[in-house]
Amino acid sequence: MCHNVIDGRYHTECGHFVGMHSEVHDCWRPNCLFSKRHLHSAPLGCKSQSCIRLMALPVKNPIRISPTTCGDCIAIERAAAAATTTTTTTRS
Repeated sequence: MCHNVIDGRYHTECGHFVGMHSEVHDCWRPNCLFSKRHLHSAPLGCKSQSCIRLMALPVKNPIRISPTTCGDCIAIERAAAAATTTTTTTRS
């Protein structure tokens, strides 16, 4: 089956993967709707029950390894720290 290949950065600190670029990997099967070799002329209008209609799960390809935490995790940590600080100062 065809699938997406996602190139990106893997953050070892939090274990998250941040995609930077993606492309479709063609399986070259004549019964795959997403392949360039699909037999039927109109892939979106294909009614054949034998054709594959779903892509396989995307493959993550880490092209950069970062020993830091990702931006989303840093933002969550900062928001949590700000909420804790705001709660503490409000109660005083």
